[in-house]
Amino acid sequence: MFFLLSKILAYLIMPFVVSCSLLIASVLIRAPRLKKRLRIAGIAMLLFFSNEFIANEVSLRWEVPITPFASITKRYEWGILLTGVTRHEDGLDDRVFFGRGADRVTHTVQLYKLGKIKKILVSGGSGRLVGRDRKEADEVADALKLMGVPDSVVVKESASRNTHESAEAVKKILYNRTTPGACLLVTSAYHMRRASACFRKSGWPTDCFSTDFHSQSRKFSPDVLLIPSLEALGTWQIIIKEWVGLISYWVVGYV
Repeated sequence: MFFLLSKILAYLIMPFVVSCSLLIASVLIRAPRLKKRLRIAGIAMLLFFSNEFIANEVSLRWEVPITPFASITKRYEWGILLTGVTRHEDGLDDRVFFGRGADRVTHTVQLYKLGKIKKILVSGGSGRLVGRDRKEADEVADALKLMGVPDSVVVKESASRNTHESAEAVKKILYNRTTPGACLLVTSAYHMRRASACFRKSGWPTDCFSTDFHSQSRKFSPDVLLIPSLEALGTWQIIIKEWVGLISYWVVGYV
């Protein structure tokens, strides 16, 4: 039930959904004063959340900063790679389709080939409301093999559906194999705060390696400051989803 409710809530409070709801309500409602207020509120929300500068400022403050490879001075026993980066195309099971978060996978491969991690634990089944036959851990493991990572280096955990379940499953797998300090957690920068909090709560605190950044260097050009951006709306959608997830996890005791 929690899994379903968190998905629905995250969708309902998306800025674009709320803005459109306000604008639709402004058309349906007859009271002139309320109609005007709803219209102004809907337009104002769209302008605010589509502003690239504002979205970037929020991302800069929320995302866990990048870690240069050269600054990693220890060799970790395990790199814990969280999934949530593949797409499923109906009828095409002969390849792996990546979404925006492919950096999680490619940077993990780079960590391995640079000698920063010895082994890779891929964690994640499917976060969809309806089931899918292929599990993300299996797909990512296939991609790692194509990138030259030996099968003997990769361990898969494909039963978890969310970050909390991943943390619990990873702890069970690694408990008798290593220590938390010998593990490096790899996930997207916007997701790292919730992920690291879940691992701490589970009793398996790890070091962190952020990937897949939505933030960029601060710019003050007219197009960034003034022109609405669909990408900014997308950034807000991701960040707000994380906020909802973190608050929900706190309420139920996952973090």
